[in-house]
Amino acid sequence: MEHNINKHISGKFNEELENVRNQVLSMGGLVEQQLNSALDAVAKGDSELAKKVKENDYRVNAMEVNIDEECTRIIAKRQPAASDLRLVVAIAKTIADLERIGDEAERIAKVALDSFTKDQQGLLANIENMGRLVSKMLHDVLDAFARMDAQKAFEVHKADERVDREYEALTRQIMTYMMEDPRSIPRVMELIWSVRSLERIGDRCQNISEYVIYFVKGKDIRHVSQDMIAKTI
Repeated sequence: MEHNINKHISGKFNEELENVRNQVLSMGGLVEQQLNSALDAVAKGDSELAKKVKENDYRVNAMEVNIDEECTRIIAKRQPAASDLRLVVAIAKTIADLERIGDEAERIAKVALDSFTKDQQGLLANIENMGRLVSKMLHDVLDAFARMDAQKAFEVHKADERVDREYEALTRQIMTYMMEDPRSIPRVMELIWSVRSLERIGDRCQNISEYVIYFVKGKDIRHVSQDMIAKTI
């Protein structure tokens, strides 16, 4: 009888963990949609799409609150140990980064509410290219989370180096443009902020990749070199 009860509790616990993991994936899907919509809005100068991104941010925030409450409840009720606790911790940290990615997507969308000259359109095109790189990082890290794939997570972790290089190059390009045409500074500053937002999203994706590796391998690899991470994988 006791064995059956324990089995029932364990089964119920697994169901709760699976449910909260699925909620994270739903939240990730919404955040990915928000980022892609923001990038599309900037590329097309679509102010209506940009407004929709801004309006939908509350949904991302609400999902974070609900999942966080569920994680707190699971810890209090189940007192998980070992890998189960690592999963709950990884989930709690992941949703915090996803919420911040949602905030950055909203900031990027604001660029679409401004009008830019023909010369400035070239800068927008370069921002879109960087945006697609970051969007792929987000897609891949969510895939790594869904499958708890440490190797895939490591590939995302390494991809952030390319995003950082793009960020530096684009920032220099925009600064040069502003020096050549000081009158453009107020408007072009918005582009600087959007590039910064993309760089931050890359960092957030890298964070999530670290949580996946932490769950799978049981090792905290924050502030560790790529070579050391490779040995962990």
